[in-house]
Amino acid sequence: NIFSYRQVKLWDLRSPTYSRSFDSKGAVNSVALHPNQAQIISGDQNGSVKLWDLGSSKCINDIIPESHSSSTSSLGRVAIQSVDVSNDTLIAANNHAEVFVWNPNDASKTENGGEPIRPKAKFRAHSYGAYLLHAKISPDGRSLVTTSSDKTARLFDTTNWQLTQTLSQHSKWVWDAVFSADSSYLVTASSDKTARLWNLRSGAPVRQYTDHEFAVTCVALNDSST
Repeated sequence: NIFSYRQVKLWDLRSPTYSRSFDSKGAVNSVALHPNQAQIISGDQNGSVKLWDLGSSKCINDIIPESHSSSTSSLGRVAIQSVDVSNDTLIAANNHAEVFVWNPNDASKTENGGEPIRPKAKFRAHSYGAYLLHAKISPDGRSLVTTSSDKTARLFDTTNWQLTQTLSQHSKWVWDAVFSADSSYLVTASSDKTARLWNLRSGAPVRQYTDHEFAVTCVALNDSST
C-alpha cells in the first residue's frame, strides 16, 4: 500500500493502477498494514488515526488521541507522524513525540459514532521540543523504536513501555530505523549522511555506512537467508 495527499491507495503490483482508494480527508503521513491483511491503519496531518476495513472498504474507526502538546493543524490537533501495528499492539506517535498505544482488536470493534476507545498506554518518547520522526514495532513485538530530531533513536519495552536503550552516536536528526528479522539488530538513517547498524544486545554500533553525499532519510533492510 502507498499513500498520497488525503488518500490511502492499495496497489496490485500485477496491475498498472491501484485497486482501491480511501479518502482520509487530511494529508496522510504514515500507513501500516495489519498482520491479518484485513485492515490498514493510517495517521494524518489532522491528528487522526483511522482504521480501514479492506473487506467493506470503509473506515471502521477514527481515533483522535488526546494530546497535551500545542496544535499543529487547522483543526486544533497535533499531526500523527507515524503509525504501526502488530497482532496485539497498535501505536500512533505525533510529531511532538507523544506515543499512544491501543489494543487493535478493541480499536476495530468500535465503529464510528461509538464510544471513543482510550489508549492502554501513552508516554512521551523524547524530550519537550524534540520532533518524533518515525516509530516502529520490532518483528518479535517486544520493542518499539522511535527516532527524533534530538539525534537519537530510543527503544522501549512493549510490556511496560519503559525506555530500555538510547542510541545516541548520530550527530544530526535520526529520520528512520528498521529492525532485523530476528529483532537483534537495528539500522538507523540520519541527516549526518550516515546509516548505522546497531547490535541491540550491546547497544553498540557495529557498522557505519558513510558513502552518502546528503542526508539519509529512510532505510530498508533485507537480511533474509533466501
